[in-house]
Amino acid sequence: MKGLTILGSTGSIGVSTLDVVARHPDRYRVVALTANHDVEGMLQQCQAFRPQVAVMADEASAEALAGRLRDESLNTEVLSGVVGLERVASMPEADYVMAAIVGAAGLLPALAAVRAGKRLLLANKEALVVSGHLFMEEARQHGAEILPIDSEHNAVFQCMPADFERGLARVGVKKILLTASGGPFRRSSLDELRAVTPEQACAHPNWEMGRKISVDSATMMNKGLEVIEACWLFRTSPEQVEVVLHPQSVIHSMVEYNDGSVLAQLGNPDMRIPIAHALAWPERIESGVGSLDLFAVARLDFEAPDTERFPCLRLAYQAIDAGGTAPAVLNAANEVAVARFLEGNLDFLGIPQVVEQTLNAFAVEPAETLELLLEQDHRAREYAEQVVRERV
Repeated sequence: MKGLTILGSTGSIGVSTLDVVARHPDRYRVVALTANHDVEGMLQQCQAFRPQVAVMADEASAEALAGRLRDESLNTEVLSGVVGLERVASMPEADYVMAAIVGAAGLLPALAAVRAGKRLLLANKEALVVSGHLFMEEARQHGAEILPIDSEHNAVFQCMPADFERGLARVGVKKILLTASGGPFRRSSLDELRAVTPEQACAHPNWEMGRKISVDSATMMNKGLEVIEACWLFRTSPEQVEVVLHPQSVIHSMVEYNDGSVLAQLGNPDMRIPIAHALAWPERIESGVGSLDLFAVARLDFEAPDTERFPCLRLAYQAIDAGGTAPAVLNAANEVAVARFLEGNLDFLGIPQVVEQTLNAFAVEPAETLELLLEQDHRAREYAEQVVRERV
């Protein structure tokens, strides 16, 4: 039986992970859960899964949870903050760690899991966006196993030869094709985009996701971050990663080979599929997802992305081409811009404008240390906040 820590257990990925785990009580046991401020959600999960440790983002939430657990006569230990996150990510009882904390906040606990040599189920793409080279080098040094959870990267992983780490050219891979639904505004005009509300941006046509990721999907920044992540996961250049709009979200991504073959992974748009795949790999287990009905799907459409209407994708390619600290700056500015949009303090088209202005304001430096990357992240957030204030 494998012990599992879930970082971000009350979010959509965490909830889906627990759904899969509950179907296989003979294979997995939950040793630790973490959440931001959702005390009630964490209490319910502790009641159902009885983890050894629960971690909340701050002391107030941790104290509230601890009180509720005492009332329920549950002996789960409660911790708080980054120190608590890093502890449960590296605790000996955890064989696997699901990294599902949204944004750059998930970097340090994911890195702690890597340094402890865990199997890391990586749903937090920002960890690689911010610190790709350092993160992958730490994994190599400590013998950690990184399995992608994003549906696109998991699909690519399934379509790759087992020895792809020898180099894509050596194993006959020509190109990675990352599919994107296009989000809710694939056909919207610029005038329509100017009036987009947070509620509209969070209404994804195919996937149930958190608000931040839903907005990223609507701007196509999510796909840009995935391009950066793919470059690190599969040790390739951005020129070998092509984005393809596929509105049905049935083909989750593809790999093109030198002989003209294209392998694709298909399935219903449900995150329990990649979660179950990574939990059991190299085996296969039941995920709770129904069979794909190709007759109901009936057709598969593809088109090229429009980077004029959705410049975030262009900016992500610009950042990975520049390398060094540029992706960290891109990610920090985007997190600030999306947060202000969700608060109603920035219009939808302002998101890429804030990101571009911030990205262009910072000279690219070699990403030599984690401290430098975190410093750039902090400075970029301050600059982006200033840009937003100046627009109001």
